[in-house]
Amino acid sequence: MKIAVLLSGGVDSSVALKLLKDQGHVITAFYLKIWLEDELAYLGSCPWKEDLDYAQKVCKQLDVPLEIISLQKEYHDEIVSYTIAEIKAGRTPNPDVLCNSRIKFGMFLSAIDPSFEKVATGHYAQLKEVDGQMQLLRSPDPIKDQSYFLSHLNQEQLKRALFPIGHLTKAELRKLADQFDLPTKDRKDSQGLCFLGKLKFRDFVKHYLGEKRGPMIEVETGMAVGEHNGFWFYTMGQRQGLGLAGGPWYVVDKDPTKNIIYISRNYYSPEKSRDAFEVDRCNWFIDVPQQAQSFQVKMRHGAQRYDCTVTPKDDGRMAVKLHDRDQGIAPGQFAVFYDDTRCVGSGVIVR
Repeated sequence: MKIAVLLSGGVDSSVALKLLKDQGHVITAFYLKIWLEDELAYLGSCPWKEDLDYAQKVCKQLDVPLEIISLQKEYHDEIVSYTIAEIKAGRTPNPDVLCNSRIKFGMFLSAIDPSFEKVATGHYAQLKEVDGQMQLLRSPDPIKDQSYFLSHLNQEQLKRALFPIGHLTKAELRKLADQFDLPTKDRKDSQGLCFLGKLKFRDFVKHYLGEKRGPMIEVETGMAVGEHNGFWFYTMGQRQGLGLAGGPWYVVDKDPTKNIIYISRNYYSPEKSRDAFEVDRCNWFIDVPQQAQSFQVKMRHGAQRYDCTVTPKDDGRMAVKLHDRDQGIAPGQFAVFYDDTRCVGSGVIVR
């Protein structure tokens, strides 16, 4: 096949490229340039240059052509603007989910020659075609599994997608990278969001929203027990970075209009159930549930899944009832639903 491989400069996409090359496909690697240097000049460096350097070294070793595609304006308009708007509204965004649906499998597909049959990435996820429909399956590595971030793709996008390393665990992939002696074999995994890389999320938010002093109020007493530099730096369930004695303290609510953070030391008390929420803007890989159905759900990337019941509401939303409690149900985040290993859909937590 003629395949476009998205190369990030990391070890995962490098191994994906090598595997496809060895299978005899016609390969072109692409590096997506998404940074706006003028906006991020305050950071003092261009974080994409090191990644591009590694991508070039991998392509030279494997004798694969590499093209650089700039989607900087599109990225800012679709992902950065969304992220800032969600934070200002007091919600907790997940730009990685939209990065995949709008950029990597969205605008990138429109930017390349339509003769490319597939777009391959280094995601830890698997695909299976059943009766002409693509199923999105979890990776065997429960910690690295990235089906969560791919849960908002549509069928057309899934049919063009290819995940060559989705059947591997991270340990197995590292062994292959070492065996292939790839230039990226010793690179550490990026822990940042898709558009931040090594940069701290707090620095990104501060650049766009600045700082503004406001009170930290104990929710049970209504008393101000401290100050913060802006509600936008905090998310539901957060414990670290509050800077208060006598804790542990947790963020339990935010008031964006008054710049107030509500905190509590009784986060895990029995009366605080934290086992129900609603989702909207759902994307289903199965028929939309018409009655209560049992699934498992992730509310963030990682191995943690909860058994849950999903029930449709008259207003088009879905009510989700967990069979356990979760410490950080945050509006704005994506809830992703599973039937065992199969991802069946996702939605945005709204309440």
